[in-house]
Amino acid sequence: MQRIGHLVGGASAGSFDRVGPVFDPATGTKTGEVALADIAEVDAAVAAARTAATGWARTSLSRRTDLLFALRRVLDDNRDELARALTAEHGKVHADALGEVARGIENVEFACGLGNLLKGGMSSRVSSQVDVHELRQPLGVVAGITPFNFPVMVPLWMAANALACGNTFVLKPSERDPSAPRLLGELVHEAGFPPGVFNVVNGDKVAVDRLLEHPDVDAVSFVGSTPIARYVYETGTAHGKRVQALGGAKNHMVVLPDADVDLAADSAVSAAYGSAGERCMAISVVVAVGDVADPLVEGIEERIADLVVAPGSDPDAEMGPLITREHRDRVAGHVAGAADAGATLRVDGRDHAVADVGHGDGGFFLGATLVDHVTPDMEVYREEVFGPVLSVVRVDTFDDALALVNANPYGNGTAVFTRDGGAARRYTEEVEVGMVGVNVPIPVPASMYSFGGWKDSLFGDSHVYGPEGIHFYTRTKVVSSRWPSPESSTVDLGFPRND
Repeated sequence: MQRIGHLVGGASAGSFDRVGPVFDPATGTKTGEVALADIAEVDAAVAAARTAATGWARTSLSRRTDLLFALRRVLDDNRDELARALTAEHGKVHADALGEVARGIENVEFACGLGNLLKGGMSSRVSSQVDVHELRQPLGVVAGITPFNFPVMVPLWMAANALACGNTFVLKPSERDPSAPRLLGELVHEAGFPPGVFNVVNGDKVAVDRLLEHPDVDAVSFVGSTPIARYVYETGTAHGKRVQALGGAKNHMVVLPDADVDLAADSAVSAAYGSAGERCMAISVVVAVGDVADPLVEGIEERIADLVVAPGSDPDAEMGPLITREHRDRVAGHVAGAADAGATLRVDGRDHAVADVGHGDGGFFLGATLVDHVTPDMEVYREEVFGPVLSVVRVDTFDDALALVNANPYGNGTAVFTRDGGAARRYTEEVEVGMVGVNVPIPVPASMYSFGGWKDSLFGDSHVYGPEGIHFYTRTKVVSSRWPSPESSTVDLGFPRND
């Protein structure tokens, strides 16, 4: 049984006085223990980052660029190892795991352009012999508190930009799947980053609260549920920190009557059930407009029948288990509640028992679930289910669909499927959501843009990665300089003298 500790100042650490269990969600077997940091261990990680901060901030842009390119190389060389660690503890299928690693590498590639990203501005002779220029400087020590569902990609969303900007980093990953983040930390050091520049401290609320309160932590990035995002934002800002906290979602996919039904059905299945629905950009609600509803629901149901649910290590698997038994049971409770509230269970994932896929009794499996005739007052619609449950809400008109999406308290991602350019333009302009796809079900922006939602999906004023990530991890300084006129120089510059 493996024991996963911290990585502080480039070395392994962890007293293991407090530990948490680590499971293989495909079998329900306990595979390891992770050290849960106490306050002293968090302080040690922050101290290592603080010690390294001055030297790292003074490291040249060319050297930082070299190291980021080296990190990109070692991540690429270890794609499969990172993916296997993800599958073993999160449960996502190998293809999804490789996709996660690829999206993380993409952000490292963006950060490799730091020489251009960190350029300031300059204005000459704004007044008599006065020049003004702007510097973009690092904050110091920054922390990332990251979720279980993307334990490689989300840390790289944060750390790549933070390190590029000259900050040092303390990562507090989810204690549910800690091996991949720990491996990530080892690869950062293998790439040649100095000790203390990137640290990993595992833990629970004790570690989170200490990072939010620690006087030497200058900023905190968070991704997780909305209640915790609100807590992180309020607690961190109360202690004088810059905070970006990304919360939950209820992502709607609006399908208009003119849409390509086959494309929409394919997209709904991949967007709802990929990674077992455990992603903040998963489509959890299809809004079927008018007479497209029946053929669309039938198309989704047909595709679910062919979906292969199996352990993520199975090469044929298209959907794996959920992260824990407790979470699986909570999602199943939402399915039961929907049926009790009067919705129609077109496909009941609770019937897809573990025995059906032939992998014993202990895995945390729930099959793909399709719930039709859902109404906005039902709990399955109001709550972030975060599992393989797709709800279908039927509406009569485009205006009804737009009003439904805009009334939702979340505003992370949305999509519209249509062949009509005018309808697509109106939807993208009027929908109150941070990320929009047109015939694209999961509109996660490429790394040169930034990721983040509106309303209860974001606390703070900066989205993560991309240009807003650079803004979040730096602060500007404007320098106004007055120099004597060339005529008064003590060096002979060829001007006539009056003496």
